[in-house]
Amino acid sequence: MNMYKDPYMNFQDMTPEEMGFLQQATAGLNENQTKYFYMVYTSKRKNAQEILLFTLLGFIVIAGVQRFVLGQIGMGLLYLFTGGFCFIGTIVDLINNKSLTLEYNKNMAYESHRMAMLTQ
Repeated sequence: MNMYKDPYMNFQDMTPEEMGFLQQATAGLNENQTKYFYMVYTSKRKNAQEILLFTLLGFIVIAGVQRFVLGQIGMGLLYLFTGGFCFIGTIVDLINNKSLTLEYNKNMAYESHRMAMLTQ
């Protein structure tokens, strides 16, 4: 099976919203740019289940790990030093882990799209 014929099958927990967003992002790209886009996006994309596990680690080990993984260093430090806002922020992140992951993946899709546009 060719990954680039149906690249959405390679992502484990893709939501319809993310699929639509990726279809829009790749609409104006040629075949080589699309391949490059998916190569870059696949390496940067985060899985919602991984973020859920990192959030659960906040209750046991270190609060804010999920924020560091998502590239939000400032919030990660704030969670680290305040115990995840006394666990309230960690609970909120536990509930909103899918939206946090979707936001991160959208940012990575924008970045991947910009990089793909530079290729020929």
